[in-house]
Amino acid sequence: MSKRSLASCVALSLAAYAYIPDAAAVKVIRDPGPLPVARPPAAAAHSAPVPADLPKLTAVQIVDKNVAARGGLTAWRAVKAMRITGQLDAGGKKPTKLPYTLEVKRPNKERMTLEFAGQTAVQVYDGKQGWKLRPYTNRYAPEPFTKDELQKAAAQQQLDGALIDYVAKGNKVELDGTEMVEGKGTYRLKVTPKNGPVQHVWVDGTTFLEAKVEGNPHRMDGKMRNVETYLRDYRTIDGGLKMAFVSETHVDGLRASHNITIENVKVNPALEDSVFGKPQTLAAAVPQRKFTMLTPAVAPKSH
Repeated sequence: MSKRSLASCVALSLAAYAYIPDAAAVKVIRDPGPLPVARPPAAAAHSAPVPADLPKLTAVQIVDKNVAARGGLTAWRAVKAMRITGQLDAGGKKPTKLPYTLEVKRPNKERMTLEFAGQTAVQVYDGKQGWKLRPYTNRYAPEPFTKDELQKAAAQQQLDGALIDYVAKGNKVELDGTEMVEGKGTYRLKVTPKNGPVQHVWVDGTTFLEAKVEGNPHRMDGKMRNVETYLRDYRTIDGGLKMAFVSETHVDGLRASHNITIENVKVNPALEDSVFGKPQTLAAAVPQRKFTMLTPAVAPKSH
């Protein structure tokens, strides 16, 4: 796996983690043809076929059913922090999975570590400032987030997504039509946050769990690329909360999709604010020298 691929992997992993996560590890493999232009995903969705028996509900009713399906508003309000561990699919000629740990704390703090070749990459946001530590590119000092990265971090929808407690978060939610997603009839909701770009969430008309979410666009090769994630394998965790344990992410311009899998979730772990501070500078890795054992010359026998 190349250093550039890992850089994309770490950056995209935090693109929209509000849905734990709304992005995945991605290996940069370009299509041979021209790259598509970023476009609003809802542009052509109105013509998608939908099942006749999909109930006619308002946006408020859909959100209420979604919140109930995910465990209820009271249960989610009781969650102040989470620690999530799992594996990121990093692609490559041989399937590569990288262990990660994501720690989040209200109102808007998060820290992600990613293990690769004995090194630990870090991205952290303390609610106002962010840093990234990338030893896999021989950078052992923390670097501040770019302006674009700070804007995305500030627009994160905390640890429970855009729909739960959406009024308190200042989000406006509207019904933007219906659409089939992986053979399921879904309601397409348009979410307009008080800060950040408009996004869309597709809610399954049967389970009322999120089937698909639209992540923050990601800049790659100088172009903004749309990010979409399909959510699967919902499981119940502590407190009766439901979360998707498998997410498959698609990025415009990349040939393959990639998965991120959750293995364990800890609700309300003790996380001090210092956890989300600026990482310490690492000591530069010193390459090990290889030594060759020399066999001493043997003098010829005298006769």
